[in-house]
Amino acid sequence: MTSFTKAHLHDLWMLMRQATQSEIMPRFRQPDTCAVREKTSALDLVTDADEAAERFITAGIGRMFPGALVVGEEATAADPSLLRKLGDADLAFVVDPVDGTANFAAGLPLFGVMAAAIVRGQIVGAVIHDPIGDDAALALRGGGAWMEQADGSRRDLRVAAAAPLERMTGAINWRHLPEPERHNMLNALPRFAATWDYRNAAHEYRLLAQGFAHAAVFARMMPWDHAPGWLIHQEAGGYSARMDGSAYTPTETTGGLILAPDRPSWEVVRGLMG
Repeated sequence: MTSFTKAHLHDLWMLMRQATQSEIMPRFRQPDTCAVREKTSALDLVTDADEAAERFITAGIGRMFPGALVVGEEATAADPSLLRKLGDADLAFVVDPVDGTANFAAGLPLFGVMAAAIVRGQIVGAVIHDPIGDDAALALRGGGAWMEQADGSRRDLRVAAAAPLERMTGAINWRHLPEPERHNMLNALPRFAATWDYRNAAHEYRLLAQGFAHAAVFARMMPWDHAPGWLIHQEAGGYSARMDGSAYTPTETTGGLILAPDRPSWEVVRGLMG
């Protein structure tokens, strides 16, 4: 594939909507028919909905884009070598079938379905679908970011204007930060206007891209969690970098990520961690 187009992006979103309608929502708040299991800990869960939706999306991508590599969260849990293939693939997709599994398992209507298209290591398209609202934040590399409804209506996305720290809001996911950054960030939280952790990167990225929050800090860096939101935030005019100041790439799974309206705002947030 020489280019990933807006039509391709729309087809990907429609596939994700179909997976939502057939595999995710029928299992939502149905504990008797949707099993929940621990993967690595009590805070790292997988459900029947995650696995069924990923199979559905993976099969659909295989039909739409023959030969494309699909790196799904659940498939990678079974075969970690998939991650090593991501940077060299002519066309790859990262898929998070249910981002916010803990919320989904608890019956909280705050979860999303995320996917990004990657061409030879470069993120070229992104979708974050909200199963409850049945809409999506989408982005095409060089083509902007927008929110689209199921009826086709859309509006462009733009990050918030820069603000001083005392007026800054955002998602500060401090749990996985290393020390001493974790300690320093926890001490700095009262200096923000407001902070939160939704246990759900999908909706945190959507808030950032819509201008309803200023900043986000993430330490866990699996590509299905961040490649979609990173492109949407970037195309909405935001600035981001890993904690050492280097550029984010979907093949890096360490180093954390800070997102902000612009570079001076990024530097303010990074400075809080020492």
